[in-house]
Amino acid sequence: MTKKSKFTDDLCFIVQARLGSTRLPNKMMLPFFKKQSILEIVLEKLKKNFPTIQIILATSISEENDLLERVAKMHGCDVYRGSEDKVIERFIDAAVYFKHTNIIRVCADNPFLDVQEIKRLIDYLQKNNNNDYVSYTVNGIPSIKTHFGFWVEFVRLNALQKTVKMTEEKFYFEHVTNFIYENPSFFSIHFLEVDSKLNECSNIRMTVDTKEDFELLRNIYENLYLDYNNTFGINEIINFFSEKEWIKKKMIQQIEQNTK
Repeated sequence: MTKKSKFTDDLCFIVQARLGSTRLPNKMMLPFFKKQSILEIVLEKLKKNFPTIQIILATSISEENDLLERVAKMHGCDVYRGSEDKVIERFIDAAVYFKHTNIIRVCADNPFLDVQEIKRLIDYLQKNNNNDYVSYTVNGIPSIKTHFGFWVEFVRLNALQKTVKMTEEKFYFEHVTNFIYENPSFFSIHFLEVDSKLNECSNIRMTVDTKEDFELLRNIYENLYLDYNNTFGINEIINFFSEKEWIKKKMIQQIEQNTK
């Protein structure tokens, strides 16, 4: 459990989600495990492990996302509706509306988020409260640009506000933090090192983009749940893959087809 502190008082999770995926429509609400959707799994994981931190679902004003709003509120989470395409503005407006200046960004298509890694990030932030952006790095690459799907990222509201003043490129308005970590001379940035074993695991893809991803990861989630009683993280997933060569081969195919 994360204890309240002056820093966490002003910290929130903003969960990014919408139903308008072109590669897998409605992926956020498809039954993934025990009739729960990926969004519900992510929200419950955050609520259970970080009960003192406000959780905000940031989705667009598009009518199709009304369902996401209902689900989030059913799970006791707050909701902000904003721009469909200018996602960075949606994050800024959500943080301002709920009066937060410290944000942990969560991508809702990552059901395998590692809770211990989120706790490690928060512990770092409580001791080092001067960075504009904090995330993780794998083989020198920001974790958000990988296909692992284990991590979140921290960003300050004023860094996002600074971004929209410094660029008008559509890409940076769609991808919330790219401008920040691509311009380290303008921002205070820190990357946490991940387990060195992951530097040799480029064939693991745990984020959901396609129908093939969904079906494969649903199977993996069920197996991990049975093996570890819903307490699995990165180490357990690595061990799982070391014993399941046939799954690894299918995953490699998906990585080749969906590399960012």
